[in-house]
Amino acid sequence: MLTKTIPFSSLADFAADVRAGLTRQAQKELPSKYLYDQVGSALFEVITVLPEYGLTRADERILRQHAEAMVRPLLPGPVMVAEMGSGSGKKTRWILEALARRQPTAYYPIEISHTALEQCAKELGQMDRVSLVGFEQPYLEGLLSVAAGRRTGERLLVLFLGSTIGNFDRPAADRFLAEVRHRLNRGDALLLGTDLEKPLPQLIAAYDDALGVTASFNLNLLARINRELDADFDLDAFRHRVRWEPTERRVEMHLLSLHQQTVAIPGAACSVSLAEGETIWTESSYKYRLEDVDAMAHRSGFRVEEQWVDAEWPFAQSLLIAD
Repeated sequence: MLTKTIPFSSLADFAADVRAGLTRQAQKELPSKYLYDQVGSALFEVITVLPEYGLTRADERILRQHAEAMVRPLLPGPVMVAEMGSGSGKKTRWILEALARRQPTAYYPIEISHTALEQCAKELGQMDRVSLVGFEQPYLEGLLSVAAGRRTGERLLVLFLGSTIGNFDRPAADRFLAEVRHRLNRGDALLLGTDLEKPLPQLIAAYDDALGVTASFNLNLLARINRELDADFDLDAFRHRVRWEPTERRVEMHLLSLHQQTVAIPGAACSVSLAEGETIWTESSYKYRLEDVDAMAHRSGFRVEEQWVDAEWPFAQSLLIAD
């Protein structure tokens, strides 16, 4: 059963972020979290099964093959599971089954997408010996809510699967993991997914697929601003563009303006002028090396217990223990 908590953001928050990001004098940008409305979440589920996007399948293979080893350092004793950005929850089943075979397990998906929480409840809400309570909040606020309900002697396993940590720039990723650690007790654990460096053609194809699903996912952000903030973006006046930034080792998604244009956004109390060739930066995806993860963990107050790397698509899961 899914219990919905305080929604993470009001329309006013969305409007404020849109206004701040699109009225910048330098590079215009929008927070990637707003890609995941109902339409965006559905499109992302399609992206995860595209042949070019091997990340989700790699993540699932690692979890399926190694779930028992992943939960073993937390046992014996009661374990509660919190997942930041659960999505539909399909990949999480392996972890929950590994725990539920031993004991009743409480699972707390934390999502900003109401649609994703509903999908997660459908996917995992009927599992034997698993109780599910969802938190419709940002990651850190939701994690604080979960941790506040822990019982004496209960350990917390936090899941941050997929490659969401790659959406943070590197200093922000350190700060985020330090904030996660601040909400944990010594001996708690974080299972962290990281997409690893790979050949450039493989990287670009993963974010610019032949069917154009990722392009639709990106353009939907402008459509969302039209729907929710009464803007008049002409989606045909923009193109999805993907860039590789070698110094930072990141893939960038942009929306390219095809001509000079001015867009009114009444719901954000602003208008935006874009030159031909100007872009709106919508998402970054930083790529890692295994030694990067180890160093990041130590800087944030964790130690790496074990790492697993997929043999087909360079992707890693790392079990971090709170020191």
